[in-house]
Amino acid sequence: MRWMRAAGRGLLVAAVVLAGCVSSGTHSEAARAGGRGAISLATAGDLTGYLGPLLDRWNRAHPGEKVTLVELPDSADETRAQMTTDLRGGRSRFDVLNIDVAWTSEFAAAGWISPLPAGRFPLDGFLPPVVDTATWGGQLYAVPYVTNAGLLLYRKDILDKEGVSPPRTWSELAEQARTIAPEYEVDGYAGQFLPYEGLTVNAAEAVYSAGGTILGDEGERVTVNSAAARDGIGFLARGVREGWIPKKALTYKEEESKQAFQDGRLLFLRNWPYAYAGASAKGSPVAGKVGVVPLPGPDGPGTSVLGGSNLAVSAHARHPDSAARLIAYLTSERIQRQVLTEGALPPVRAALYKDPELIRRFPYLPTLRASVLAAAPRPKSPRYDQVSLAVQAVVYDAMSGRQTPEDAVRRLALELANISRRG
Repeated sequence: MRWMRAAGRGLLVAAVVLAGCVSSGTHSEAARAGGRGAISLATAGDLTGYLGPLLDRWNRAHPGEKVTLVELPDSADETRAQMTTDLRGGRSRFDVLNIDVAWTSEFAAAGWISPLPAGRFPLDGFLPPVVDTATWGGQLYAVPYVTNAGLLLYRKDILDKEGVSPPRTWSELAEQARTIAPEYEVDGYAGQFLPYEGLTVNAAEAVYSAGGTILGDEGERVTVNSAAARDGIGFLARGVREGWIPKKALTYKEEESKQAFQDGRLLFLRNWPYAYAGASAKGSPVAGKVGVVPLPGPDGPGTSVLGGSNLAVSAHARHPDSAARLIAYLTSERIQRQVLTEGALPPVRAALYKDPELIRRFPYLPTLRASVLAAAPRPKSPRYDQVSLAVQAVVYDAMSGRQTPEDAVRRLALELANISRRG
């Protein structure tokens, strides 16, 4: 959900009535009313302020289906905690949920969100990989709203002065970070390496880029014990050991790493597009000196992990048809354009990435499009929160030098197998 907090990463579940069926109990009144009426939309804090005006426009056009915005804490963990507490309790405080793409499988498997009829939404107009983040068990459970992919930001002025191209491979990244950065008294490379969700993302990108996976069959099969996973985690651990990843980067989340790059203290940074926008903005110490390319991999461009958020409808939604109608509104091409231009958030509509006017205003769009099309979702699992915690802990120990990459991968495979058996 980082995109919500700083214009960088990432709502709604239709009840069974959407498919022509009616549930009993609390849904009967909504069904008699056609499933329409006032609804609420729950999201992490909208610090960019773009969402309120979009919902105001909806409310003016739909006075009988007014939506109330419920802003939860900025922290993704706190937002998830409040949502899950509400959903477990069988309440109807939230009708539409703006959920991190990695939560879709967990929420769907728990029965907290309702399946959606795919034909109701123009999914063929979306970037194909983002649709996969909204499905579970072959069924659509949410609609993609905002996407994201990791990018490599670099100091274009420094590489131009050195007469070298930005790195396409891990070896080029390591060589330039190790040899060029010290000449300019900056650190080499950083990502988000504090043990939190950001480290799960960075670790998954390294494993995926090496050709590996972490889980298969929607969490039922553990696949991480592979040479590719050892190579990916080994790449990150080696960076810290050799010094071209500074040890201070083990304390970085998105904002700390962005600030280090924006202050001119880093040669290379893995982050979301919002960091490029901030570093390139007027007043930034590195404005006009920043370039962006896809993440490197072992032998060429690597694989990013998809970020962003999906819109889902709570299984306890009071007016599920209005919830689905709001989703269709927020994911329409007109509103998706405003999500980008007013919120600086990457849209899910494919056509917007080829719009010349938007590319002039957001020059990173072609690179972001290529990264999204080559990206992969985080491991799908009905126990995703436990999976993520295991990945964070193990990879942090490997990067801190407490465990070899080989031992770390074996340990992670065992921990993930235990998590799978708990289900």
